[in-house]
Amino acid sequence: MKSSAITRRIIEALARQHPNADTELHYRNAFELLAATILSAQSTDARVNLVTPALFERYPDARAMAKATPEELEPLVLTTGFFRQKSKALIGMATILVAEHGGDVPADMAKLTALPGVGRKTANVVLGHALGVPGLPVDRHVLRVANRIGLAQGDDPESVEAQLCGLLPPAQWTLASDVQILHGRRVCKPKPLCDRCAVRSDCDYFAQLGETRATQAARPRPATTKPATPRASARKRPS
Repeated sequence: MKSSAITRRIIEALARQHPNADTELHYRNAFELLAATILSAQSTDARVNLVTPALFERYPDARAMAKATPEELEPLVLTTGFFRQKSKALIGMATILVAEHGGDVPADMAKLTALPGVGRKTANVVLGHALGVPGLPVDRHVLRVANRIGLAQGDDPESVEAQLCGLLPPAQWTLASDVQILHGRRVCKPKPLCDRCAVRSDCDYFAQLGETRATQAARPRPATTKPATPRASARKRPS
């Protein structure tokens, strides 16, 4: 595990490598980001961004979406996958916002995660990007990058979030998530492009990779013997 100072230095270096890092979902307010993040589950931001303009034109706020029926909503979100579950979650989310929060998105983790379709990651996305509340969303990219570099250990998102938050000031939490997500998409992929990484000198994975290569290079190679060339058989003369 890295110290707080080294962790801050790594996040700052990643921020320089990925300037203006931010969520890639398109939104104009907290409600739109909340709905878009719900739709992004098991989908891509690019795909969601193709769907949301028409969705928000028809349902611009929680009050409008709460009145929607699944039959009306499902065709609009079909291409994001799991459209029936997502339509139900969107309508349920909007209904509770209207009934319990005056149609507004609450700036509170517990209240957000009480909404249908909203887990801790989605809540952190909305808190950190649209509501000005420090939040550190942990997705598969953050899990991979944080574990490889050595910023955190484990595959439980909530545990990794707690470890990262403990190493960074709250003002850097959202940035830390954004830069690790982009780094995981662009550089630290499942098959990493280590030669393009700005923090490889601080990366545990890269260090282990170097040690493995050095160990393999130091192993004596078995001697190889050249196989004997078989003699050509004598051609029988015709009698």
